[in-house]
Amino acid sequence: MNNTAEGFERFSKAEFKRFLQIAKASNGEVRSMTYLTEDFGYLTNEKAIEIRILSMKIKAEIVSLINTLETS
Repeated sequence: MNNTAEGFERFSKAEFKRFLQIAKASNGEVRSMTYLTEDFGYLTNEKAIEIRILSMKIKAEIVSLINTLETS
């Protein structure tokens, strides 16, 4: 969310898109970390899967916004 806000505040479509791409990458990092939390026993497999599914939905929304910026 912070990357998205920072990019939006720059008042440039190109900068906003760049920060959305950073947000997408950060989302991937979060998804990656769920595997470690499972390995260390901080999350159950079910909870980790739930988080990964939500993360993929967020990724899809970010990609949709990026695509909208590219076509507008």
